[in-house]
Amino acid sequence: MANGSRNGPARRASDRGRYGRLSRELVLASALELVDQEGLSALSMRRLGAELGVEAMALYRYAEGKDALLDGLVEALYLELEARLEAGGEPVPVAGLAWRAGLHRIARATYDVCLAHPQAVPLLATRLLAVPLARRPAAVLRDHERVLALLRQAGFDEVTASAVFRAFTAWLLGYVTVELRPMVDNPDETDPAFRLGLHRLSAKELPTLRETAAALAVRGGPEGLAAGLDALLDSFTSGAPSAASG
Repeated sequence: MANGSRNGPARRASDRGRYGRLSRELVLASALELVDQEGLSALSMRRLGAELGVEAMALYRYAEGKDALLDGLVEALYLELEARLEAGGEPVPVAGLAWRAGLHRIARATYDVCLAHPQAVPLLATRLLAVPLARRPAAVLRDHERVLALLRQAGFDEVTASAVFRAFTAWLLGYVTVELRPMVDNPDETDPAFRLGLHRLSAKELPTLRETAAALAVRGGPEGLAAGLDALLDSFTSGAPSAASG
């Protein structure tokens, strides 16, 4: 007997929860909040449904499964990036803006988004490694377009622009990843050496690391991000008069 034939059509899981009727935006925002508070390991369709006050099945209208939900979190991060770029009434970088200034704006906004949502940052690597270009969320593709358009407007040809794009992306995401690596071993310790757990590192086998650990524990911040980005861009523009100096 077909499911539901005895008692009428099968009931569809309601998507009206404690916050009213669901929307994709609400689902993704709630998922991101859950990850911010408890980490990626806490995220599941069942747990998210409980947070929203709906059955887990109701969420499948907005994300086909766990992977789609994770891709949605990447989308949410890039949507927040766009919002930050547009904050203060300034347009997202377009033709007419100095290309270096545009790249610095994008880099700084990305940095700020990542520091606001450190638990979700690993998805910027893991999910984009799993999703081919044409299937990435629209907000991610707009970010790619934004960077590449600035580079082409600067006078870089297609091949060089793609090389700068790769280097820019690698520096930005790599820098953020290093910034967010945990360094403190015991936050209750007041002595810097014990706070970092240097006693766990062999003085014989790792003398340079032990000596440098305290400096590594200090974040480079936006200043380090900008300095490294300028050094990277300089390597592409030195001796290349066709590229704008902006």
